[in-house]
Amino acid sequence: MQKQWWHGKVAYQIYPKSFKDSNGDGIGDLRGIIEKLPYLHELGIEILWISPIYKSPFVDQGYDIADYQAIDPLFGSMADFDELLAKAKELNIAVIMDLVVNHCSSEHEWFKKACADPSCEEASYFYFREGKDGKAPNNLRANFGGSVWDKVPGQDNLYYCHFFAKEQPDLNWFNPKLRQRIYDMMNWWFEKGVAGFRVDAIMCIGKDPSFPMYPADALGDGMCACGVMNAEHNDVAEKFLQEMQDNTFRKHQAFSVGEVFGLQKDNTEKFIGDHGCFSTIFDFAAREALSTKPAYFAFEKLSVAQYRAVTFKAQELTNDCGFLAPVIENHDEPRGVSTWLPEMWQNARGAKALGTVNLMLRGIPFVFQGQEIGMTNTRFGSIYEFDDLQSKEEYRRCLDHGLSEETALRVLNDQARDNARTPMLWDDSRFAGFSTEVPWMKVHQDYKTLNVKAQIDDPNSVFSHYKALIALKKNPAYHETLTYGRFEALDDPNEHTLAFLRKGDGQTLLVAANFGLKEVAFKAPEGSRMLIKSGEASLENGEVHVAEGSSVVVELTK
Repeated sequence: MQKQWWHGKVAYQIYPKSFKDSNGDGIGDLRGIIEKLPYLHELGIEILWISPIYKSPFVDQGYDIADYQAIDPLFGSMADFDELLAKAKELNIAVIMDLVVNHCSSEHEWFKKACADPSCEEASYFYFREGKDGKAPNNLRANFGGSVWDKVPGQDNLYYCHFFAKEQPDLNWFNPKLRQRIYDMMNWWFEKGVAGFRVDAIMCIGKDPSFPMYPADALGDGMCACGVMNAEHNDVAEKFLQEMQDNTFRKHQAFSVGEVFGLQKDNTEKFIGDHGCFSTIFDFAAREALSTKPAYFAFEKLSVAQYRAVTFKAQELTNDCGFLAPVIENHDEPRGVSTWLPEMWQNARGAKALGTVNLMLRGIPFVFQGQEIGMTNTRFGSIYEFDDLQSKEEYRRCLDHGLSEETALRVLNDQARDNARTPMLWDDSRFAGFSTEVPWMKVHQDYKTLNVKAQIDDPNSVFSHYKALIALKKNPAYHETLTYGRFEALDDPNEHTLAFLRKGDGQTLLVAANFGLKEVAFKAPEGSRMLIKSGEASLENGEVHVAEGSSVVVELTK
């Protein structure tokens, strides 16, 4: 494996609208991020991913971009962004942005021109297709529900394709002029000092431009999920992504992390090998296992044993090829503590143990804002407290399926993306120190006790545990093993424990997190050293004992 500057680092994701409001308008902004850079530095963060801050009408919270080379005034100015880059660099924090190029906004100048004149060059940047027999060109269902086709404004039988909201027209990657304009834009950001991109929904560019009909799926609306087409045409996406790498990332030694699902043994090298499409891709194995059904109401919670199985399988796939990016939550998912853990451990104790697993797995871990203090799901009291397009669509699906409003609300409280998008909890003041005015979204119910101020100086807090784990990854004595060391799964003694080894040259570390109801033990020869623990754990009689709701990192003697 070729060593790269991003190896061994921990990344942090900021959802800017909910991170820190600096000007009292209830919305997070760039100056709020600048204010909190020292906090990220104290935590030990060296890569910062900022979700979209581009000019946007915010139909999908900035993932509908109207101008790829402008900062939306909601967040500040380009001068603010330049200052953020400079101050982050002083703290050895590399900043990466969100790259959303499967689609743009219907307010983008390209799409406006295309609609005004479907014969112009910009129209070829999109998928414009004639309807068939008075209907849409095919029966694909968009990710947010409904058909992927809507009529081009002012046209009787001409449709445009959108795999997400109708305000997010898909870009036609088969057009080389379109691709070059995207590469030029990316290189412009690299020249400003951006260190890389998180590449959003990028496998959606793998399409069949003939748009055939598909067999209807189980949802009962006569349509088929658009992801089926994407899964059948990964090779198309891979071809375009290799070209993107050659024209952008490789020229600048820039970091790329892909939002990619469906990792398999036969495509690992293509995605994250030395000459792969990305520097890393997120490990979504658990999320994929949870969301096999086409609607939230059909999701079935994973047991700890199931979570262990899919997580460890992904680790074993990449032992000899590249790095995954372990995640337990992000802006598109509910909180990890509430999702992956048994109810009894959906607390600070469980958050620490889950953090141990997340940060000690092989790969480049990403921490989402609030994860480091153990934020759990927010309790929403009505559908009107939700903001996300997908949440509202899933609520409708629940009701259409015959579920009561009460049950539908419970489903959203468990699964909605809004759970991750509530304001960051900085202190116990009104609005949790996020803003001096009413925030754009509901504040978590436990902000009085669950906040940064309460944890930052507490050696037993979730924050302090995360800080210690990140420091261990940086420690020269363990850095090589925790970066490049192999992953080796250990048996699960109670069907509630994740335990594994990280094996480097002449060094072996044992990691274990017990989410059961009884103590578990693993062999640890005399002379082994406890490096980090959460909860109760001890070394005695040639074993490491890990109490329920506890975790350890132990250096084993040779």
